[in-house]
Amino acid sequence: MTLRCIILYMMGDTISLCLHNGTVMTGFAAMENCAVLIEEGKVADVFSKKRFEQKHFGPGVKIIDIGGAYIAPGFIDTHIHGFGGYGTDDASTGSALEMSRLLCRCGVTAFNPTLYPSEPEEMLKAVANTAAAIGREEGARIMGLHLEGPFISPERLGVQKPETVRAVDISLMEQLWQAAEGHIVNMTVAPELKGMRELALYCIKKGIILQAGHTNAKYENMVEGMQAGILHSTHLFNAMSRLDHRNPNAVGAILTHPEMSCEIIADGCHVHPDLFKLLLHDKPTDKIILITDGLKPTEQEEGPFFANREEVVFHDGLFHRKIDDVIAGSGLTMIRGVKNLVSFGFSVEDAVKAASSNPARVMRYIRKGTIIPGSDADLTVFDRKFEVQIVLVGGKIKFNNL
Repeated sequence: MTLRCIILYMMGDTISLCLHNGTVMTGFAAMENCAVLIEEGKVADVFSKKRFEQKHFGPGVKIIDIGGAYIAPGFIDTHIHGFGGYGTDDASTGSALEMSRLLCRCGVTAFNPTLYPSEPEEMLKAVANTAAAIGREEGARIMGLHLEGPFISPERLGVQKPETVRAVDISLMEQLWQAAEGHIVNMTVAPELKGMRELALYCIKKGIILQAGHTNAKYENMVEGMQAGILHSTHLFNAMSRLDHRNPNAVGAILTHPEMSCEIIADGCHVHPDLFKLLLHDKPTDKIILITDGLKPTEQEEGPFFANREEVVFHDGLFHRKIDDVIAGSGLTMIRGVKNLVSFGFSVEDAVKAASSNPARVMRYIRKGTIIPGSDADLTVFDRKFEVQIVLVGGKIKFNNL
């Protein structure tokens, strides 16, 4: 089936596709030599090669042979600042929409644009403008916003600016919620801050997932945070208090408590590849969430490069702030992250789950992250070399490299 045919076909009101001759990663198990039928933006059926050969399809169903590739749930990046020269630091609706359009080529079908904190008035504007893109996407769906602050530790800033950090302020939180029109999904906080329990209870009522990060928490602070519902964590090992034999601190709490889920940046630079073996040993695989923490210049072809309104340079696999060489963030893509996880010791099934079904479960995206009847038809097809071939969002083909 040619790309021209696909585009013409997509112009119809009803889209029916059948992807066959692939290994279907359902989100629970891998099924070889299978097919997926898509009708009206949903997964209608998943069936074997034998059933495919016996099945009679009507003339309205377009059949695509994917040549033995993987059919996976679409990747969900819950922590990403930018891509392709567009980012949330632009504080514009257009930048969020461009991220949506471009991210599909890396297998992403849904994402949470992640905002650094800034001065309150400026942050409220950025939140409002980014949230305004929801429902207008041409590519990957914007599920809601991730706020990486401002209620974080000044002792674990990473590249964040100290003047933007705030003490817990419920009034400011309410303003952010109103500015986002209720579209804040997850928020990075430091559990040790005074007033954190009050903030946690507020966020529980609003359905916001709190995650421990940019934190200097002691072990007891982390336990108190878990008791208040802080059960997820931001880029494990990075910008948090380290494991110590006298106090496990944030890293130790996350590793030793199975109820805690964790983000991980699988670029091989933010976290040493051998530590992924420890992660596999200590964490249930369904609690591991692949993220990119990607910055605005990720996959940008020409510089100069900027992130969080500061110039950055790329070397040693990371973006660094030009003025002082502090690590600014990642240039990872989700498909490369999946490939890296496999090279670090994950099975293909577990790597795909970390990119799709696990974030869907943690973020409570009920119809995403699985390929079963009734699921949203957000699918990523990639070959054995981990090259993205086809991406569907809501049953519509958004990227085709066949």
